[in-house]
Amino acid sequence: ELATIDGRTYISVPDSVTLPTQPKEITLVEAALSDILKDKIKKASPHVQLINQRVRDEIAKKYSINDEIKALRKKDKDKIKFDEYDAYGEECCAWGDEEKAKLGL
Repeated sequence: ELATIDGRTYISVPDSVTLPTQPKEITLVEAALSDILKDKIKKASPHVQLINQRVRDEIAKKYSINDEIKALRKKDKDKIKFDEYDAYGEECCAWGDEEKAKLGL
């Protein structure tokens, strides 16, 4: 279960999974995921929020907020340190993007 928006609950089901017959109160309909709907699901999904928090936590293990601000402020003066910081942040974000892709987002 990803999120409930406007009374509709959105779920992610891997292609390899066949769902059992659902109770008559539940109607399964494949959703066409427009960019707008994806954004709404991402904003409402506790799973996505957890992934985002884990990305932030992983970056914070190596760089405090003050370290990040300093790296951004001095990126032209100390390119090597900025590039290290930027590469690490991108690596963490790539992990988050992979996890969201597993959810179909």
